[in-house]
Amino acid sequence: MKTWILLLTAGIACSVASDTAEDTEETETGPPDSAGLYTDADSCKGRCHERYNREDECHCNTKCEKHRNCCEDYHVHCSKDGRLKDTASRPAHSSEEFSSSHDSITNEELLSISEQLYKADVNRARKSDISINPQHLSSSAETRAKEDHAPEPLYTYVNEKLFSKPTYASFIRLLDNYQRMTGRGEAVSAEERKEQENFLREVMKTELMKTLYSFLHKKKRYSTQEEFVSDLDKMWFGLYSRGNSEGDSSGFEHVFSGEVKKGKVSGFHNWIRFYLLEKQGLVDYYGHNYDGPWTSYPDVLGMQFSWDGYVKEVGSAFIGCSPEFEFGLYTLCFIARPGKMCRLSLGGHQLGIQTYTWTKSTYGNDRKYIATAYVTSS
Repeated sequence: MKTWILLLTAGIACSVASDTAEDTEETETGPPDSAGLYTDADSCKGRCHERYNREDECHCNTKCEKHRNCCEDYHVHCSKDGRLKDTASRPAHSSEEFSSSHDSITNEELLSISEQLYKADVNRARKSDISINPQHLSSSAETRAKEDHAPEPLYTYVNEKLFSKPTYASFIRLLDNYQRMTGRGEAVSAEERKEQENFLREVMKTELMKTLYSFLHKKKRYSTQEEFVSDLDKMWFGLYSRGNSEGDSSGFEHVFSGEVKKGKVSGFHNWIRFYLLEKQGLVDYYGHNYDGPWTSYPDVLGMQFSWDGYVKEVGSAFIGCSPEFEFGLYTLCFIARPGKMCRLSLGGHQLGIQTYTWTKSTYGNDRKYIATAYVTSS
């Protein structure tokens, strides 16, 4: 059993948040010349411009972008230019319209703030802290075959002293709080609630998250740090229903811990989670189809794997970043470009973050939960 994290030179991953009664199902896609990372019901391969069917998990018709219920690989298979459209003036995560030039978040500002966050990630792994063995570089055809092309584990060494750092330790304590099967409601205990609060408290002590808050405060997204932390709590840890049960999912569970829906792995974009499960023999790495241009950490890897028998056909993940780095970048893009491609710069190399909003339930003043977030190429 093994997992693939697929990052592609032309494009990595995509997830869908449905505007209709359908569930959000993640489907990560390859470059225009690939057959796509996702197939079956959660892919647009061979489905472009088909008629709307409410029973479909995601959609490939000409109105799906408007309703934000496209399959993740819609822009690969169906759009005219092969890319998602990026609206620089898209309102941030709020019911307000940030229309003035002072309040809007420009593409240039996103490139600048992402470089600031990259430099502020002092808790990232050093090059000597992690050793990986990517092994087989898979073609799109091999990806579709869902076969194991990597006989060895992905991680050959991780300096676990990293995990004693406060943000890592508080993050890891969250990972066993979830029932991975969608359709089974989550029961959050008082202890688990304290763990969520502790994680937020620890990440907000870091210069990285303080820098992010300062930026969003200047852009009038939040008036106080307390307001920001409260919103982080709700957008990431607020429960909603991805399956048949009430409160069976959250943005944090989907993105960082991972879920299983209809026999497939959904979400699961975190390197720490992957390493810990691979160490236990529960994750089996199949190979990769992309290795990013970074020569130090964080890096980006695209891969395929299985989790206790359930396959992740294509996935993407940062490797070696701190929990606050991923958490901060995904938050930035969810606020600045919700449901859109968010183009960033890390160490002089550009990449993209794709987020989707959960549209079937809201909190507060009509604010949306995070459905998914993952790294892709810009």
